[in-house]
Amino acid sequence: MTKQKIITLKKTTEEEFWDATKAVKKLIDDYTKSIEFLRISFDNFLENGNQGERYRAFYPEIRIEVKSFAAIDSRLSFGHVTEPGIYAATVTQPKLFENYLIQQISLLIENHKVPITISASKTPIPLHFAMKGKLVSNPKSDIDEFPLRDVFDVPDLSTTNDNIVNGTVPSSSSDLNSLCLFTAQRVDYSLARLDHYTATDPKHFQNFVLFTNYQFYVDEFEHFARRALNNPDSGYESFVGPENFEIFSSQTEIPRSSKLPQMPSYHLKRSDGNGITLVNIGVGPSNAKTATDHIAVLRPQAWLMLGHCAGLRNSQRLGDFVLAHAYLREDKVLDEDLPSWVPVPALAEVQIALEQAVADVTQLKGYDLKQIMRTGTVATVDNRNWELREQMGPVHRLSQSRAIALDMESATVAANGYRFRIPYGTLLCVSDKPLHGELKLPGMASEFYKTQVSQHLSIGVRTMEILQKMPLGRLQSRKLRSFNETAFL
Repeated sequence: MTKQKIITLKKTTEEEFWDATKAVKKLIDDYTKSIEFLRISFDNFLENGNQGERYRAFYPEIRIEVKSFAAIDSRLSFGHVTEPGIYAATVTQPKLFENYLIQQISLLIENHKVPITISASKTPIPLHFAMKGKLVSNPKSDIDEFPLRDVFDVPDLSTTNDNIVNGTVPSSSSDLNSLCLFTAQRVDYSLARLDHYTATDPKHFQNFVLFTNYQFYVDEFEHFARRALNNPDSGYESFVGPENFEIFSSQTEIPRSSKLPQMPSYHLKRSDGNGITLVNIGVGPSNAKTATDHIAVLRPQAWLMLGHCAGLRNSQRLGDFVLAHAYLREDKVLDEDLPSWVPVPALAEVQIALEQAVADVTQLKGYDLKQIMRTGTVATVDNRNWELREQMGPVHRLSQSRAIALDMESATVAANGYRFRIPYGTLLCVSDKPLHGELKLPGMASEFYKTQVSQHLSIGVRTMEILQKMPLGRLQSRKLRSFNETAFL
């Protein structure tokens, strides 16, 4: 059998850098050359068919070697490694992550006083990820019938997983330790999924993310965005909706699609990326997990769940707020990644910001704030019609947990924030009280939505604007990091 000839780029030179900006420039240059090589090779394949050759390009790699146990400033939860060794990470779309990469690499160089090495990795770039925005197909039937994977590398799910994030990396003979939480293939996979689910390019996502499950909040967010664009001092520059339609003036209309994506996303952008993204994830823990699984690779600074809940206490009123400080996890979708016995703690920085935002918007403070907001445990379940089940078991568990509210997304969003080391929080609004005979009915719901959504959304936005002002490292709490962490946030 004739050995297949592998055609690849001339191997890029390995370079050391003491300057993070120059290191990232090389990452961008090397990645761009690899992507262009694969695209040109694919065009040639379409034109000339299979010539018995295989085309291959590799992700660039960041590597650092640390030889000392010298103490590092322990107040910072990231930006350093825990012990001597060689640490590496494959990188994709470095232009998209330029600011993040410069920040993380700068901290490594500063903290360990050693250079960063940029080189080609041993991990091939799958053709599908290189052909962003272009169909990997051809009308010529003879080529269509030829297995594409015989000519190009394709996505390999066996190496696209959450082993690093979940702390389940198998023991290996490799001398390399992980430098960041995600491999390049895992990032590419999620970027493609985000584009599909949200109908917006990942480049539009901002560092502060709000999740909701009602169109009412989307409408209010657009109203807020238009007011912000009218204010030259707001710091916001544009607003982006599905299909990447971007407006820079409050007077510009946004085309309304008759067919929205599964999880439409909206982005109020700032030039530094510290704007606010709102994602309508729909109903249920599965959607919440899907959205957060993929947004996590963008390394947002924080995310919050703004949704409705069933109030479980008779003293609560429709429209009251619930600030979650603990979660009863019965959503089940994360049990294999983060077992339900793992505690998901409240994060003081986020809790304080949420409470301050409620006070700012409602103009209530101290003891008076208890009139409209209750802090306690939120239960998240996977059955929207839980009320129709036999009541003794569920009600007993809710009572034992001291739960004050129940929904279908909050614990999932918080647990995935904990798992992915992304600060999280939850502020819910009571829309019904099924245990006390106040079910969510159409007429009652519409009046409730009309009076409460605007205030609730304002509180979420105000919370994010408080968190935006926190200095580097304060929001990224050490309580989210384990004893064997990657250097990159």
